[in-house]
Amino acid sequence: MKKVAVIMGSDSDFPVMKKAVQVLKEKNIPVEAHVLSAHRTPREAGAFAASARENGFGVIIAAAGKAAHLAGVLAGHTTLPVIGVPMKASVLDGMDALLATVQMPKGVPVATVAIDGAENAALLAAQILAVSEPELAQALEAEKQQMAAQVLEKDKQIQQEAAAL
Repeated sequence: MKKVAVIMGSDSDFPVMKKAVQVLKEKNIPVEAHVLSAHRTPREAGAFAASARENGFGVIIAAAGKAAHLAGVLAGHTTLPVIGVPMKASVLDGMDALLATVQMPKGVPVATVAIDGAENAALLAAQILAVSEPELAQALEAEKQQMAAQVLEKDKQIQQEAAAL
């Protein structure tokens, strides 16, 4: 199975991004976590993305706050899917990072999840890999069915409580 790279612009992003690493590991998806900065280590970030496919990666998750150029820089150096996670890292509560991550120019796509959306980034990466991994696809489908069953059970409980009022 292809690996997923979880790239953070700063080590201060790890408390949020470790959730992505955990989700991927729970699904037995190989994952590597790195700190690379679009602004402080641009050569290294570009080189990582440019060689990611040949190094066994299938998806890159990029987390950054404030100016949040990391996902775009990585996407500019690879044709692998890049998922951006805007981080809540400034007085703007992550809106600056969200806008920087989603406003990519034509030809340099970056999928973007919610501010601090590490878990959804990992799930999206898993779904991308599942296109060519039938066992992973089956496991993800089972999880969706389990979530649906939980919601239907909650619906049943709420209906009963509301009827008793």
